Amino acid sequence: QPEQIGIGAIIKEAVVNINAWQSGGNTLLGTVLLLSPIATAAGISLAKNERISLPNLRENIRLVVKSTTPSDAVAVYEAINMAGPNGLAGKAPTLDVNDPNSKIRLMEESITLYEVFKISAPYDSISREWVENYPVTFDMGLPYFTQQLRVTGNLNTAIVHTFLRVLSKVSDTLIIRKAGLRKAKTVSSKAGEVMKLGGLLTSPGREKLSRLDTELRGPMNKLNPGTTADIIAAVLSVALLKGYRP
Repeated sequence: QPEQIGIGAIIKEAVVNINAWQSGGNTLLGTVLLLSPIATAAGISLAKNERISLPNLRENIRLVVKSTTPSDAVAVYEAINMAGPNGLAGKAPTLDVNDPNSKIRLMEESITLYEVFKISAPYDSISREWVENYPVTFDMGLPYFTQQLRVTGNLNTAIVHTFLRVLSKVSDTLIIRKAGLRKAKTVSSKAGEVMKLGGLLTSPGREKLSRLDTELRGPMNKLNPGTTADIIAAVLSVALLKGYRP
């Protein structure tokens, strides 16, 4: 049964292993949060249907996230605390991950991980993917990636263009946390301008992208579009599960 999977423990174990293998701090928390339900759903799809189709995979993702428990929520809170992501201090209006009492409330009030992500979905893209059945991954990112592969015939170009497409359409949560919504919208606008110029396929597009890349690597790393990177990881994972091979 999906509720017996223990998705929270899976996420926590992944963070433990990431921390054991590198000392650069939080590098993959968002990716782990997005990929864990996808991987779990893929296993369910194979067990039930002996194959993975996109509708089947997406339905099983929905089952996995909706079947989470309060214990899953506690495990993910512990994983987030271990990962120590930037920009989380004092941001949540309720059940703040930095508040020690939150984990007690999760258990006492029987609040599931899915319900926690429903609270944060309005201001967090990864939470929104969870509760809305991965709309950016499946409805925006994957079709665009597939189309770019077909048009350009180049994996790197397809990935970069998909990254820019998602960034231009969805303000990056990590940038919002670090630098504010206005700055995040400016970055999204610049990503859109790169694509209007042709992206990697034209000289003006490459020049504009190079300038944007330099800007995003600026002081304090405040403009790092890390949430967009997490979503692109989800897009690539689904593409591989669908049968794509580089």
